[in-house]
Amino acid sequence: MHMGMGEMLIVLVIAMLVFGPSKLPQLGDALGKGIRNFKQASREDDPEERRQIRAAAPVPAETTAARQERSPEA
Repeated sequence: MHMGMGEMLIVLVIAMLVFGPSKLPQLGDALGKGIRNFKQASREDDPEERRQIRAAAPVPAETTAARQERSPEA
């Protein structure tokens, strides 16, 4: 569902009629902050994404060597 310029212009005119031109900047600011907070929260709380990041993170060579020295298998 994509909105073209015509649809966005109609929505803007209706919003201006309903809220008035003085309230539109405040509404836009509040909407922008809400969307930004929602995106940030959805990125932070995604456990699958955290697993992928941990799996892709390189393990330092020092840590691997230290584990091998402490390992009872060797």
